[in-house]
Amino acid sequence: MSKIDVVFQRLTNKGQAALICFVVAGDPDLETSKALILKMVESGADIIELGLPYSDPLADGPVIQAASQRALQKGITLEDVFHLGEELKGQAPLIIMSYFNPIFRYGLKLFAKDCRRSGIDGVIIPDLPPEEARPWVEEARKSKLDTIFLAAPTSPPDRIKLIDRMSRGFIYFVSVTGVTGVREKLPQGLAAAVQQIKNQSPKPVAVGFGISTPEQAKEISRFADGVIVGSALAKIIEEVEGEELIQRVGVFISSMVTAVH
Repeated sequence: MSKIDVVFQRLTNKGQAALICFVVAGDPDLETSKALILKMVESGADIIELGLPYSDPLADGPVIQAASQRALQKGITLEDVFHLGEELKGQAPLIIMSYFNPIFRYGLKLFAKDCRRSGIDGVIIPDLPPEEARPWVEEARKSKLDTIFLAAPTSPPDRIKLIDRMSRGFIYFVSVTGVTGVREKLPQGLAAAVQQIKNQSPKPVAVGFGISTPEQAKEISRFADGVIVGSALAKIIEEVEGEELIQRVGVFISSMVTAVH
């Protein structure tokens, strides 16, 4: 079992959902990223998702796009993200979220090996469809990395079955047919859509895109195995600085943990 599997099994045995926290690595800088992640784990976050800054994050809305730009302006590289992973080893399972181009340029085999060396447990590649992912998945499995694929409200049953076969760790369910971002309301039919996936896959299903309040997280935790929060965190990072930022993130994560646990 991977570290991600262990987290979900432990929480499922308790009747709880996992809180997965997404941050763009290096936003606003590497030292603050490290301090924020340590605060998230201290506050009860179960899994940390590190976003690799990228110039064209097509799946992300304006808040995370801005976070990526702030990190890129600081000169954050893939090597910096690996170094951050090494410094965070043992705190919580770590996932890298990266678009495929940086991974392809780095080399699939080398990327997988360096992920493992750096304490990374899983990888999310939002623009890599499972139909074209076999070369990457083979390298990931050699390095004992979980690859988490995305399912959408529009995914037909045969594609969900393919996602189930290719995924390890959990399935990432995109709650809306759109980009990431803070939203006031959850989409209608979300529980039924998650149940459709669970009817076809024994793997945990975590819901992301648009979850920004404890009330939304609590509602999702009733029918999903995990709740992913990203844009709401990026918004706090955009608006607050210094020690106040660390404290604000801690209070926010504590409220979300209480909701999902």
